[in-house]
Amino acid sequence: MASKDGISSVLSDPRTQAFISALKRRQIKGSWHVARETIEILRLAIGKKTRLATLGELITFVKQVGCALVEVQPLEFAIGNIVRRVLFIIRDEHRQATRGDEKKEGMYSFMLGPSTGEQHLEEPLANNGRDLKEAIFSSLKELLELLENVHSIIADSAFEFIHSNEVIMTFGGSKTVETFLKTAGSKRRFDVVVAEGLPSTKGQALALALSQAKIDTTLVPDSAIFAMMARINKVVVGTHAVMANGGLIAPAGTHLVAMAAKHHSVPFVVCTPMYKMCPLFANDQETYNDMTSPSTVLPFEEVDSLDKVRVQNPAFDYIPAELVSLYITDDGGHNPSYIYRLLSRYYNPADYSLE
Repeated sequence: MASKDGISSVLSDPRTQAFISALKRRQIKGSWHVARETIEILRLAIGKKTRLATLGELITFVKQVGCALVEVQPLEFAIGNIVRRVLFIIRDEHRQATRGDEKKEGMYSFMLGPSTGEQHLEEPLANNGRDLKEAIFSSLKELLELLENVHSIIADSAFEFIHSNEVIMTFGGSKTVETFLKTAGSKRRFDVVVAEGLPSTKGQALALALSQAKIDTTLVPDSAIFAMMARINKVVVGTHAVMANGGLIAPAGTHLVAMAAKHHSVPFVVCTPMYKMCPLFANDQETYNDMTSPSTVLPFEEVDSLDKVRVQNPAFDYIPAELVSLYITDDGGHNPSYIYRLLSRYYNPADYSLE
């Protein structure tokens, strides 16, 4: 029987149950909401551990909760990324508490293996871990505050990348891209071409939001992307996840935009918060994808008249790193080749796998 402060008490908590149910029903829209709720649940989980004997016990417990959440919806990469970030915070707070006067590990120590606190996992925690928990809660509060402002932080760099009289293309809908373009449009005049991104209607919603912000906006069908690319100065898109090799998992159709931009030598820029950086690898379109209902592509009433037709409706595209020009994050602008370094700054290698 699980102890009161065990993993079962976390998973049976009403807030956790509501989150799991929403994930299963796909009722949570956007990685931002997933990331925020994951932080809250991990904070709840840590709070339920009334007695902590060692650092290793806490890390194992958080990993167990994280694995349970990831298993509900494996393609919501923000869950695993936030779990890894929280584990990094736990290790860092313990390091500061026990070896605060020591110099931080050098940049290459992350590449040599799980160094941060691994040798101290079984050391007893003072005061049943209460002091460590207070420090962790303080850091999680700061992480939540950063999350609340992440879109505006990324948008603050818009003036460095968007210039007057440019023609910008974007695809589908992204809250990060919307805020980025609106910020640039507050002081500079430029045109935006929005590709619809069917069967989703997010492109239409983004075009409406930009036009209401007094930005000259043109909505075009996906079939016009290649033809329009010749007059585009820059492509700015959002993403679902950024992989360890610098590639990205983005809404279906983004690969078409990236290929067209490459053909016309147009910079392909991706706006993404750091919580979408994922220490996993994808090398093809099938590794991390979700085949959604084809009814939005081919209505059910038309199927009866067709014979031997197979309709697929993938949710995502994989875009290799060589098609990406720049990532704009809340940690600044970075080339795809620099992603591995960012991962070592935000996650501990020991936590890349949550198993």
